[in-house]
Amino acid sequence: PPGAARPPAASKWVRLNVGGTYFVSTRQTLCREPKSFLCRLCCQDGPELGSDKDETGAYLIDRDPTYFGPILNYLRHGKLIINKELAEEGVLEEAEFYNIASLVRLVKERIRDNENRTSQGPVKHVYRVLQCQEEELTQMVSTMSDGWKFEQLISIGSSYNYGNEDQAEFLCVVSRELNNSTNGIVKEPSEKAKVRQ
Repeated sequence: PPGAARPPAASKWVRLNVGGTYFVSTRQTLCREPKSFLCRLCCQDGPELGSDKDETGAYLIDRDPTYFGPILNYLRHGKLIINKELAEEGVLEEAEFYNIASLVRLVKERIRDNENRTSQGPVKHVYRVLQCQEEELTQMVSTMSDGWKFEQLISIGSSYNYGNEDQAEFLCVVSRELNNSTNGIVKEPSEKAKVRQ
């Protein structure tokens, strides 16, 4: 009925003082990961944790508040959302400190994906143009070294002996992707293109 006494809100809401910044959340959210530091702190209240509160009654946590936002939001809705200006490594560090195993896994995956993306970067190709005669074509294509891809064949007729079709000359264009190293430095081959005369 209206006007009936409600249980004190304090039992449901928890104030956290993370490195001087206040966060407010519910016990239910903070205890979503039963083994986490936050769950032990807020949901297993005991005399031994009493000293971890400041004068306003907020739990004191000596960690960087900047990276606490993504941690708290993950506990709220189960998604990993990291603002562009935040480093994933920073969130990983906090996820490990708060002992949230599922989040640690997620952040590690995100870091790995990003590394893969940046190491591939914009794909660059190096091209080679090889000149050969018709009968050499098959052998050349079949012995092409790993990583080289056949792009185009250009017939340039015959450079000598115009009447002899057997001696048709071709330009064979091949390409390969440049291997980018993970730190973003492109390793360029010393010779960009070779022409076999």
